[in-house]
Amino acid sequence: MRGLNGKTAIVTGGLGDLGFASAIRLAEEGCKVALFDIKEDANGRAAEMNLETFCVDISDEGQIEDACSAVETRLGPVAILVNSAAHFVFKGVDATVEDWQNILSINVMGTSLVTKHVVPQMKKLASGSIINFSSVSGFVGQPNFATYNSTKFAIRGLTKCWAQDLASFGIRVNSICPGYIYTSAFVNSCKQLNLDLDEEDRKASAMHLLSRQGRSEEVAAAVAFLASDDASFITGSDLLVDGGYLAK
Repeated sequence: MRGLNGKTAIVTGGLGDLGFASAIRLAEEGCKVALFDIKEDANGRAAEMNLETFCVDISDEGQIEDACSAVETRLGPVAILVNSAAHFVFKGVDATVEDWQNILSINVMGTSLVTKHVVPQMKKLASGSIINFSSVSGFVGQPNFATYNSTKFAIRGLTKCWAQDLASFGIRVNSICPGYIYTSAFVNSCKQLNLDLDEEDRKASAMHLLSRQGRSEEVAAAVAFLASDDASFITGSDLLVDGGYLAK
């Protein structure tokens, strides 16, 4: 079980495709998993998998603090935190104050606040693994993606800073950086930008050396690796799960 059995994990954005796949993989490896999401588990799929679900707006520190405390009470101190929650705003220089506030409040501030309230639990364990979701968009510029890409660059910066801050407590911090993954978020972003879905899938597939978009389960496998003892000497790193996107 690679040292994961019995550990408590929180996955933010846990009802999204990547978050849910990550939660399922961690549960399969023996973790007790709590999902944080702003949505309710309307179709009960998390409950079916015996995953604890907490309705949390991670831009609200009070909600975060209450939910983290509840997780510790129900499942024990958190050993693994997967920060996969994200808001998607695709704007360039035309971005408004509201656009910036909306995306920064989740992607940067929300990630930071959840981490703030989980770290004391990890310190009790003298160990922990924090996995922040960045992206290939945290490495390169993309047209009209300034709002989104800047937050993904920021996540990589936070990862390296926190890795230095927390190493002495036995807490590892890494980022995972997917390429284009065929998820509902990809579908929704195409709709938001009024793009043809099939054409965008072909374009996105061609950007990768493997000539396809990735699958949520492939990202989840990388999350489980970073959470596990197999990655015990890895911290402050960016793990690319990008099908060769950045190698082109």
